[in-house]
Amino acid sequence: MIIACPECAGLNRVPNERLKQDPKCGKCKSSLFNGEPVTLNTANFDHHASKAELPLVVDFWANWCGPCQAFSPVFSATAKELEPQFRFGKLDTEAQQTIAARYGIRSIPTLMIIKNGQVIAQQAGAMPPEAFKQWLSQNG
Repeated sequence: MIIACPECAGLNRVPNERLKQDPKCGKCKSSLFNGEPVTLNTANFDHHASKAELPLVVDFWANWCGPCQAFSPVFSATAKELEPQFRFGKLDTEAQQTIAARYGIRSIPTLMIIKNGQVIAQQAGAMPPEAFKQWLSQNG
């Protein structure tokens, strides 16, 4: 499986049986899974969304959005729990307007699962932890 590094966005080939054995990036030697959402931007988004084979769960958010702030701990806790089944990433729609426009983000928070460059699920609005995990299990 091709995995993008959360630090340098370098692409790494990792056998499925090694995903839970703390694999390291061949380029920067960072851990490929640190249990934290990746901050997505124009420099690393396509590596995680299109070139990596791990499903990417994106939280499209903004700093001024109350529901986004309330959902952030749920997203982070779920990332810690479910990685490496998914890669979790946060995209600030104010700072990354081009990417938000590419995906037609009209309301925030918007959650999206992207695999091999294709959106496979999308949900507008924050969710409680169990509903979020159920949504991921149904769509991942």
